[in-house]
Amino acid sequence: MDPSKKRTSFFPSALEDAHSAKLHADTPQTQSPSYALSFLDSDFMMRDELRPVRLQLELLKPEIIQMELNIASTVVIFGSARIKDSDTAKTFLDHLKAEAKKNPDAPDIDRKLQIAHRDLDNSRYYDEARKLARMIASAGQDPDGAGCVVSTGGGPGIMEAANRGAHDVNAKSIGLNIVLPHEQAPNPYITPELSFQFHYFAIRKMHFLIRAKALIAFPGGFGTMDELFETLTLVQTKKIKPIPILLFGKSFWLKVINFDAMVEAGTISPEDLDLFHFVETAEQGWAMLHQYN
Repeated sequence: MDPSKKRTSFFPSALEDAHSAKLHADTPQTQSPSYALSFLDSDFMMRDELRPVRLQLELLKPEIIQMELNIASTVVIFGSARIKDSDTAKTFLDHLKAEAKKNPDAPDIDRKLQIAHRDLDNSRYYDEARKLARMIASAGQDPDGAGCVVSTGGGPGIMEAANRGAHDVNAKSIGLNIVLPHEQAPNPYITPELSFQFHYFAIRKMHFLIRAKALIAFPGGFGTMDELFETLTLVQTKKIKPIPILLFGKSFWLKVINFDAMVEAGTISPEDLDLFHFVETAEQGWAMLHQYN
């Protein structure tokens, strides 16, 4: 007997039983849904009563795969899915300018031009996220570096920029996608074997933080705020150990969130403002991460 094929158990594996289950004769009894092995019965697995099992599976699958691939630590990068890269934003703006010159009375052309100018201005965040992810991923491949893998929500915008930065230096990166009512596809820069899909937001957010050594939040919407404030809450309440939390673009964050007003109202403590730091460039972000090493 080949020692490499030595069994660790005398019981059949689930795979062997699944194969054996297909060998039965077709009878009214074997054709009944009740006869199907429970773990092969998709209708049974989708029942409301099986939600706890599905939650456990969604927790275990990415965990086991990352363990098998030796993913020990990550740097999580959040941000808007709507922020474009600079080339795309500039091309669209140039197209609108040409359209406005050709037809100045086109419906909503002034508003569209304002949005296009805004998108081009915001594209700097895409470029900075890509650059910072490149720095993090390069260090992760260096035995003397941080050894962290870039992790994102797996979608477009800032998430794409971060995965793309890691891809630029041929490094692995993680994408944690979520099933949404509208079409949601993983961006093409995620390492395929580290591209995951979730049904439950709660389990997805847990996976963001299980291995996180730092959190970097770029301008974003409700999803970014949700992920940022969950992390701040967990650090504030000491549910997780303190990690560096960097907010890119101070003017954006102070415009949308009045942190000082929360202190003045007594809803957070003054020292809670020390849980995060503002940065403007990839170089500043990289230097800040190194201060925590």
